[in-house]
Amino acid sequence: MENEDRNMEAVYEIAVNVKTVLGKSSIKVSDLLKLGRGAVVELDRRVGETVEVYVNNKLIGRGDLIVIDGRLGVTMTEIFKSSQKNL
Repeated sequence: MENEDRNMEAVYEIAVNVKTVLGKSSIKVSDLLKLGRGAVVELDRRVGETVEVYVNNKLIGRGDLIVIDGRLGVTMTEIFKSSQKNL
């Protein structure tokens, strides 16, 4: 068991890319080029809806947005098992 713990320590040091999708929008390039500072792009989500969390571009769960010391964070509310099909 001790050998397994040492092997896992190496895995714990691997960096992964975590991405949270706040929402999506479709916009024409011509409209995109007209955007200026302060422009608002409407997303397909409402305030309070859950957001998707990806690790290395794979959907791993969903969560709620929170603010901690003025920065956005995510409280995980659902973590998918690799066998779940509703991803």
